[in-house]
Amino acid sequence: MRRRSFIALAGAATVAWPRCSAAQAPEKVYRLGSLTPGLPLSASGPPAKVLLAAMAERGYALGRNLAYDARASGGEHSKIPGLLQDFKASGIDALITVGFPTTLAAKSAGIPTVVVSGAGDPVATGLVDSLAHPGGNVTGISDIASVLSTKRLSLLKQLSPKLRRVAMLWNRDDLGMSLRYEASAKAAQELGVSVQALGVREPDDFNGVFEAMDRDKPDAILMVSDSLTILNRKRVFDYAAAHRVPAIYETDNIVRDGGLMSYGADQKESLQRGAAMVDRLFKGAKPSDIPFEQPTRYLLVLNLKTAKAIDLEIPPMLLALADEVIE
Repeated sequence: MRRRSFIALAGAATVAWPRCSAAQAPEKVYRLGSLTPGLPLSASGPPAKVLLAAMAERGYALGRNLAYDARASGGEHSKIPGLLQDFKASGIDALITVGFPTTLAAKSAGIPTVVVSGAGDPVATGLVDSLAHPGGNVTGISDIASVLSTKRLSLLKQLSPKLRRVAMLWNRDDLGMSLRYEASAKAAQELGVSVQALGVREPDDFNGVFEAMDRDKPDAILMVSDSLTILNRKRVFDYAAAHRVPAIYETDNIVRDGGLMSYGADQKESLQRGAAMVDRLFKGAKPSDIPFEQPTRYLLVLNLKTAKAIDLEIPPMLLALADEVIE
């Protein structure tokens, strides 16, 4: 059953340029970019379609008064500064970002920026002065890692009542994700669950992660999402399936890809609210004066096919709580 659906990062980089009739005075063309650490938010992909539809509702149409340029680093953070220089050279008016590394670099580049997901706690990471008064050139949607971590672990306990030990995978080199891991570890301790800390820095590190879990099998896995872990998600899926270990992820697109379960902010809502912030920037507001917002909708998504593959029966109460069940 589907109540809400959304597919995350997909597609190839896209630039949409306006066409103006020679018989009319051209409208001002607003230039919007998006920068992600994984795959680009292509104009033809579901995430950008949500973003651009929300912009259209506010009077910005591709080909008329809106140009959209989607770029991504493909997991290579060294490419981010060059991509930002390209954006600045093109005269971009506002930038949508996903992830902490891209957002931090956009802050340094001085581009008016709206982060829609994955940046962690913006105050704790130093992206902004405060949620109410960000200062600088970054605003967007904030992360409430402590609340979400507690909820994810409680869902794992409902799925596996005998849960005593959870393996946590995260990117050690991403400050936003490291803080999210720390919040998750603290939540686990408060729930009486021990943590097997498995930080990674590069793809080869996943081999060591799997060896560590072979030596000391966890009762469940919690994967913190960033470009590194997402790009290696299939390896985590395969390990969890082979060893019959339930796993929870942070975004529903990972579950659509084969993961077991996810709980996180509704990314569609975040993109729509991000569009509203971009509209304010286009109309002259400064990012420093636009308060950070928190998500209001969170989705629990379950993949029954994955559950059946590991002979895991989903409790009826958990099924009833799900926003979407993939069969």
